Amino acid sequence: MTCGSYALRPLAIAKRYTHYRKMNIRPLQLHELERLSEINRTERIRVGYRQEGEKLIRMDVNWDAPNWFPEGEEHSIPSLLRSLGDLADEAPDTVFLGAFEAGGLIGIAAWRPRLTDTMSQLAFLHVDCHHRRKGVASALCNEIDRRAIEDGLPEMYVSATESESAVGFYRSRGFRPTATPHPGLLAIEPMDIHMIRRM
Repeated sequence: MTCGSYALRPLAIAKRYTHYRKMNIRPLQLHELERLSEINRTERIRVGYRQEGEKLIRMDVNWDAPNWFPEGEEHSIPSLLRSLGDLADEAPDTVFLGAFEAGGLIGIAAWRPRLTDTMSQLAFLHVDCHHRRKGVASALCNEIDRRAIEDGLPEMYVSATESESAVGFYRSRGFRPTATPHPGLLAIEPMDIHMIRRM
């Protein structure tokens, strides 16, 4: 089964969506990251953005994001696991969170507590396409926010996919495009939308 596109809703409407009653958010061990294959990333994207400093340029696009490939160097489960493993090696305090419903993994996030001395990073966020717009991403981000506030970190960074759904979600949570992106992250993802949020 595949997933189609969905329209961006204003935050006031999105707030009507509640978390799954039986959804469980918990930390993931490194060996559990292999369960990423349970998440279907499929998405039809018809609106995208290009960043120019703090300005976002809206574009009509025809992008299709297929599900993870079983092998290969890009958008595959092996390449993704290598990237997340590299993140864990570079920042051993990285927290991986999973959202579970009826025993299945429906969402995953990675939070790097120390991108800089004053800034953490939401390094990874994916929700299964059949469970989007139902509060799963918000539940994962709320747990990350709680940890960031407890650690006293005043800012959070995200390098977002340039789709309307991703950019709209992060902006609804207070992230704003930055004119001074992190050099290392910009080099890795030059087409992403680089944003910062004051906590």
